[in-house]
Amino acid sequence: MLQQYHEARHSIRADVLTLVEDLAETNKEGLVALMALDSAKLESLRKPLAVVSERTEKIDNAIVLLFARYTPEARDLREMVSYLKITSTLNRIRTNINNYLKNMQGMLAEESEEIQGFIQSSLSINRCTEDAFESIVEMFKTFEDNEKIKALAAKIDLEYSKTDDIYTLLEKDVLKKVGIAQGQAEEYFNLLKYIRKNLKVIDRLDSVAQRIIFARMGGKL
Repeated sequence: MLQQYHEARHSIRADVLTLVEDLAETNKEGLVALMALDSAKLESLRKPLAVVSERTEKIDNAIVLLFARYTPEARDLREMVSYLKITSTLNRIRTNINNYLKNMQGMLAEESEEIQGFIQSSLSINRCTEDAFESIVEMFKTFEDNEKIKALAAKIDLEYSKTDDIYTLLEKDVLKKVGIAQGQAEEYFNLLKYIRKNLKVIDRLDSVAQRIIFARMGGKL
């Protein structure tokens, strides 16, 4: 019974990690597609995102089943509760990524060199998000190392703070551009809105990092 319990617990953690890795890959491939101005690739990347909610539901059901079959110790219970919170956050990240890719498809359809150039300038945010995803993956892989996961969480905080600075610079750039945009003001402000919403991905990754720390060491959820 004890072995089955530990196998079930480790299987849940592995499933959460796999889902994070898949979202990270989609985010990374989205960056590559945007660098290449490849609208068709953005469309294809959105298709696998459709099943994320099914995958998180399966994980949640496995957690509930573990609660029903076994009586987890306090630390294990804390970890499973954290995963219930994390799967909910991953669903939101899935929505954020999907909407961003869809919106970028629309912006690329404008076929404006100025807009495309601005998109390229904004991709520094995507690179920060990519680094944050890599740190989340590493936190799961080094889950037993408290100091390591705290250091990785601090790294995510740093990447998050960078994105705020980048967005502030992009805002200033937009204000300059709209004065000479010749009718493209609406497009620039829409693009800025989409970029702002894309910032929610790294915001939510920061939340996932804190929940991993709670799962491992406790504190406030």
